[in-house]
Amino acid sequence: MEGTLQKYIPERAVEPCFGLIKQYEVNLKIVNQRVTRHGDYRRLPNGLHQITVNATSNKYSFLITLIHEIAHLVAFEKYGRKIKPHGLEWKRTFQYLMLPFIRPEVFPSKLLPILANHFRNPKASSGTDANLSLALKQFDVQHKEKSYVFELPFGSIFRIYNGKTFKKGNKRVKRYECMELATGKLYLFQPNAEVELISD
Repeated sequence: MEGTLQKYIPERAVEPCFGLIKQYEVNLKIVNQRVTRHGDYRRLPNGLHQITVNATSNKYSFLITLIHEIAHLVAFEKYGRKIKPHGLEWKRTFQYLMLPFIRPEVFPSKLLPILANHFRNPKASSGTDANLSLALKQFDVQHKEKSYVFELPFGSIFRIYNGKTFKKGNKRVKRYECMELATGKLYLFQPNAEVELISD
């Protein structure tokens, strides 16, 4: 397991992560990229704990997702199964488990202030924190030129991962209203959603 972890997380995080996996008897599965989620935690019928995390070339994203899912396990074990999955108990547990990793031996120094800000009140997904998501994407090994919704001019036409096309509209509080061209339906997009620009 330690050898596998070395492929996916920063070197200085391997030993403490392996310790958490052993301590909480986690069955860790690394799976192909899923668009809808980065990872998940399930308690199996036999009582064992299974965590799945998307395989990614980005060691920092993988580490955050792994600790996010371990925090679910620990919060449910400590506070019971009736707590909200991303409620206060989970947030405090995630903060506590993540704290030993937020240091320059593990993360690049330019990520540290962004991580510190994120972990004041962690979100259900690091992808919904636009600042953190964009900062982490700089460390994708297969980093290719992508467009983000917030960069596109008003009225731009763009395509998403499943081939659907949209027209960018107005910004609401944090997200952008975009109309699906095929149906005329309005959808809200995170500013850091990756898209393919068709025309502006």
